[in-house]
Amino acid sequence: MSISVSPKTTLVYIHGFNSSPQSYKAELTRRWLEQYPLTIAFACPFLSPFPEQAMAQLHKTVTELGGGVVLLGSSMGGFYATFLAEQYGCKAVLVNPAVRPWLGREYLLGEQANYHTGERCVIEPQHLEQLEAFEVAQITRPERIKVLLQAGDEVLDYRLAVEKYRACQVLVEQGGDHSFIGFEQHLADIGAFLFE
Repeated sequence: MSISVSPKTTLVYIHGFNSSPQSYKAELTRRWLEQYPLTIAFACPFLSPFPEQAMAQLHKTVTELGGGVVLLGSSMGGFYATFLAEQYGCKAVLVNPAVRPWLGREYLLGEQANYHTGERCVIEPQHLEQLEAFEVAQITRPERIKVLLQAGDEVLDYRLAVEKYRACQVLVEQGGDHSFIGFEQHLADIGAFLFE
């Protein structure tokens, strides 16, 4: 099944781990789309912290939308977007994406709290195994993926993403942090890549 930009295009924003649709980048993207010259719908499901459940939610979202879907994923959302872009053949922009997140035992395992809702959960080893099941070993459509990285990311090593996505369009900015400082300055280029 292939999904491409159509008159009914929807941008699906995929938030990061412990984040939500209320995240700064999600809200900024939603407001930006309201002013965009093309009519682009916006969707940002509130994802479960548990990988299998989160991916089931994302599959449901993409398939229910039916028409043209494009993806914008941040951090763990970038990891999920990579898998979905491969599955559905749609375009994706990844912002400081997680690469092999199942290796992040030191910050993922144990009790977690959502930054926006305060909701608590416990991430266990089987959840990391679920993440590994969504790894894309080889990106077959690198021209459909654009990656935005900041070298100052204090959570993820940006060099892993440079290597993983080397065949894709990759922009590396010096400085910055995991939140991707100045994200709003890239929205026009994101739109040009996803919608044109």
